[in-house]
Amino acid sequence: MKIAIKEAHLFDPKNNIDEIGNIYIENGRVVDDSSSKSSDIEIDASSLHLIPGLVDIHSHFREPGNEDAETIESGSRAAVKGGFTSVCVMPNTEPPIDNEGVARFIKEKSIKSNKCRIFPIGTITKGREGKELAEMGHLHEAGCVAFSDDGNCVMDPNVLRRALEYSLLLDVPIIEHPEDMSLSKDGQINEGVISTRLGFKGIPDISEASIVARDILLAKFTGGKLHLAHVSSKESIDILEYGKNKGIKVTAEVTPHHLLLTEEAVLSFDTNTKMKPPLRTKSDREALQKALKNGIIDVVATDHAPHPDYAKELEYSLAPFGVIGLETAFSVLYTKLVLPGNLSLKQLILSMTDKPAKILRLPVGEIKKGGIADFTLIDLNAKWEVNPDNFESKSSNSPFIGWKLKGVVDSTIVNGTVTFRGGEFVQEGE
Repeated sequence: MKIAIKEAHLFDPKNNIDEIGNIYIENGRVVDDSSSKSSDIEIDASSLHLIPGLVDIHSHFREPGNEDAETIESGSRAAVKGGFTSVCVMPNTEPPIDNEGVARFIKEKSIKSNKCRIFPIGTITKGREGKELAEMGHLHEAGCVAFSDDGNCVMDPNVLRRALEYSLLLDVPIIEHPEDMSLSKDGQINEGVISTRLGFKGIPDISEASIVARDILLAKFTGGKLHLAHVSSKESIDILEYGKNKGIKVTAEVTPHHLLLTEEAVLSFDTNTKMKPPLRTKSDREALQKALKNGIIDVVATDHAPHPDYAKELEYSLAPFGVIGLETAFSVLYTKLVLPGNLSLKQLILSMTDKPAKILRLPVGEIKKGGIADFTLIDLNAKWEVNPDNFESKSSNSPFIGWKLKGVVDSTIVNGTVTFRGGEFVQEGE
């Protein structure tokens, strides 16, 4: 397959590319000017930005086990519509990704779907029970690019110590869900004035920060690579900054919803404002934005967590935690952070391409000659409104419904194949 993309605004901050130009793709790779050769597809991109394909380090596709919420197929469709070419799926499926069979099942299903790259993340412990290490070596051989018990924190520090030590042999990170579950037990929203006012049991920020501190010290002791999922509080950021200043191998992610929303959204009783960690205070939100801008927080991750309508329509205390995010992540951050000047486009792109790819050692996230042709074409001037009727995800539990945004994904190209273009999914060869 030969593709010519003409007159695009090429934008790759990793390689200091910011210019109008052409991209030629052949056999899944970027090649030299082939204008003299015929192309199978020619794309006029004169009004579009071409960026490296977006990489999500943290997503939930629910299959196997909860296909009523999401499948690998529907999750892949949501991903490419949102401009993501690579998605790492968390292991809290049923059964969990704690053995080679489940890991290979996910890889095979992703190949069959043939829309985006899917990388499974294996469990740290068997059954995500926090007691006995999973067969990490076998999971790595089956395609797992990291290990996490996401949804559960590894509460036993000795178990996490051993996981960090073992991961050194594989040169992959441990992705920790930082939550002291004894401190957060039965909590519904952030602990504070609003939780008291509403009569909900709160989840204090110390439940997160205490594990962040413990795990950073364990990473220092073992030399292992630690990645902290969905950091949400100023307290955690202060500790994270300490760890980075000490040269400890720690990275962290933040979600769009924690960057943009606060606990005040919960006053609506909309269960699409219920997630874990919970939405926190305005000062926490400000600290998160500043930490992303200053590089203390490394990446944006969606924590795409679909739930069917019947689950989210329960009363607030009974509804599950989690919101979807693949189809809105780029646009909502571009609109609410980049356009007002709180974050540069360069910083946003790096946090969603090169940086997550580096953490997991994925060979994507940049534009270069001979490089893998995973690209996203975006019209930064186009406007749209978040409407649940238009989601490709099987679930519609978004906190951004009704928001008017700028930035529409025009095309998504994965391994030199156009999988999404002009609002339509493309079959190979079309």
